[in-house]
Amino acid sequence: MLITFQSKGSNDITMFGDIAQQLIHMMGFCETVPGAIREEDIAQALTNLKNDINKAKQKNKQSGIFADSAIETNPLDADIDDDEFEPEISLSVRAMPLISLLESAINEKSYVMWE
Repeated sequence: MLITFQSKGSNDITMFGDIAQQLIHMMGFCETVPGAIREEDIAQALTNLKNDINKAKQKNKQSGIFADSAIETNPLDADIDDDEFEPEISLSVRAMPLISLLESAINEKSYVMWE
């Protein structure tokens, strides 16, 4: 499933459903699709999202998982061919377009919706 975020004054952003729902939850909203954030609630949603991403980064650092790098490198494993290796992209990198959309919605005094 794909989820598309929309707001006036910004391009639409489409994400895989599981990642989008996780980010919606981090903003403090129910993951139901479709959904929306009213103009007056966007600043708080943006703050919630940034705070939760920072908490996840700290938790990963404490666990020894370094998710701050945008893309993991191919581990030295004879069974994995470089052509077949797909690096894992961190949640903070995946959230960047949504953060930009939220900031744009604040500037445009607009709502954000997803479907």
